[in-house]
Amino acid sequence: MDTKQSTQINKLKITSPFWKRYRKLMADDSIPFQWDMINDNNDVEVENDPFAAGGAADKSHAIANLKIAAGRIKGDFFGMDFQDTDVYKWLESAAYVLNYAPSDKLRKEADSVVDLIADAQEDDGYLSTMFQIEMPERKFKRLQQSHELYSMGHYIEAGVAYYTITGNQKALNIAKKMADCIDSHFGTGEGKILGIPGHPEIENALSRLYEATHEQKYLDLAKYFITQRGKDPEFFNKQNKADGADRNFFPGLDTIGNAYYFADKPVTEQTEPHGHAVRVLYFCTGLAHVARLTHDKELMDSANRLWKDIVKKQMYVTGNVGQTTTGEAFTYDYDLPNDTDYGETCASVAMVFFAKQMMATRMSGQYGDIIEKELFNGALSGIALDGKHYFYVNPLEADPKASHGNAGKSHINTRRSSWFACACCPSNITRLLASIDKYMYEVNDDVILSHQFIANDTTFKNGVEVNQESNFPWSGDIKFTITNQNKEDFKFGIRIPSWSRNKYDVKVNGESVDPELQDGIIYIPVSDSEMTITLSLDMETKLVRANTKVKDDMNKVAIQRGPVVYCAEEADNKAPLWDYRLDDKPQMNYKYEKSLLDGVGVIETSDAKMAQEDGDELYYTDDISWKPAKMTFIPYYAWANRSEGQMRVWQDINR
Repeated sequence: MDTKQSTQINKLKITSPFWKRYRKLMADDSIPFQWDMINDNNDVEVENDPFAAGGAADKSHAIANLKIAAGRIKGDFFGMDFQDTDVYKWLESAAYVLNYAPSDKLRKEADSVVDLIADAQEDDGYLSTMFQIEMPERKFKRLQQSHELYSMGHYIEAGVAYYTITGNQKALNIAKKMADCIDSHFGTGEGKILGIPGHPEIENALSRLYEATHEQKYLDLAKYFITQRGKDPEFFNKQNKADGADRNFFPGLDTIGNAYYFADKPVTEQTEPHGHAVRVLYFCTGLAHVARLTHDKELMDSANRLWKDIVKKQMYVTGNVGQTTTGEAFTYDYDLPNDTDYGETCASVAMVFFAKQMMATRMSGQYGDIIEKELFNGALSGIALDGKHYFYVNPLEADPKASHGNAGKSHINTRRSSWFACACCPSNITRLLASIDKYMYEVNDDVILSHQFIANDTTFKNGVEVNQESNFPWSGDIKFTITNQNKEDFKFGIRIPSWSRNKYDVKVNGESVDPELQDGIIYIPVSDSEMTITLSLDMETKLVRANTKVKDDMNKVAIQRGPVVYCAEEADNKAPLWDYRLDDKPQMNYKYEKSLLDGVGVIETSDAKMAQEDGDELYYTDDISWKPAKMTFIPYYAWANRSEGQMRVWQDINR
């Protein structure tokens, strides 16, 4: 095995019962439902929380906007200035679904979307329907807020995915034409705009286009956007003034400051994330991608600094990031409030993208740990078990009364909505779940690394076949059968999750082995034509505590079994949930409930106490009286799929 290219994946089939259900859900329910939404099909049933963050909506108009821009129908633009991206992310999701669930109907719909986008695209490659329909004179004139490059970036990602999977050349040509348009307008050349977009996205998109086409100009342009960010702190102000100070698309975003846009200084000087969380993480994904492709050490050092601060100081136990509703933003280190946590679904999805690029640069268990954390917790919470309802915000504590009665908590929803006025999250979570096969293996030189325990049958281009059997996340028993037809020696890497690094067992062909743990990964030499590796992980229920710097979690614990973080929900526990406290060392009993929430592991304990109900006084001088109680916990990702009620991840403990 000489090169990474020689060992790329040829075919991958997911056999995991857990993920087969979600893959089927994407194909049968989520993607058809979203197709109806972006086409404004009035027959589709919509159920929304009127208080939903992102703005509940029963209308999209996204396809209609493209039809108007293409001259197929007449009308006015409707929606956010990035409404086009709802279509583009649907197309990317559809591409991934077609890869594992071929469908003539879906292929016809997706091809029709490509044709429509081609018709809507202008001759020079430009495409942003709001500007084409309503204000063509303002193209690229207010980049702080316009989302033009953000929108075109999402199409480029979709076009690359659709071309790669289906071979549709038109999809790729649209992406190239779009990128060429951007290249002709931006950069250091004479007459070009020496500026950046307010919302990063284009950086990773151009990197993906480079990998698909090997055209250097796309990688050069991606690096330009990465390195230019923060170099001219006055760029946005100058553009806004020239365009008209009172002509904002989003009131207030002209005065919020460059830090919100992660553009207050060059990335090589940035030490921690700040500002709008999704903007930061899309930028970090592009940063790591460009650094890897260009072998730029300074940029990679920047990516490492930002990664470390996010996961060590600003990430919730579920993987959620972005603590505040004000600006949907990061705040500061160790500030992790639970009942006002924003934790946007898009931010959790973006953390997977960021981790993937970091893992592609350096094989380290920490990146696989975060992918796993998001897939089974933070990101997965963003979609209901029916595949047709979504969370924009993912708190770690919720109470319907607080959400409806306290304006400071009105963004915390206790039931998912079908659609949003700002509908970035639904198609973002579906494009991730439909493409989880992209996040399971990493290949480099003479190493094949399996870093996710998602049962699969995979054939690599060099003839190596890997069969992984497991019932993860409910069981920690994993079996790998490796067939090496070419008999070329290589190393098979397996990530040992951080939650099991103190206790695990490995056997090769039935014999116990103790390979060295290197950066969270063990490596097994493969020289035989066939071998088996069995791995037993520690699936004991654990009580997790936060760093003492996190004031909101002092004297509290979270409950985790394997990769799954658990929560208490009012559907199983008498409210109010803050009346409970766990014993110092509670006995946690696990069982799998096949008929509950489409099959989940449930944890129960009798080692709890509940406060006796007080009288009518507001304050007392005597102690609280406690009575014995039982508590039931379900996986965090599955909350809010039954009756509406309270939820808590962090539990008080008697210490």
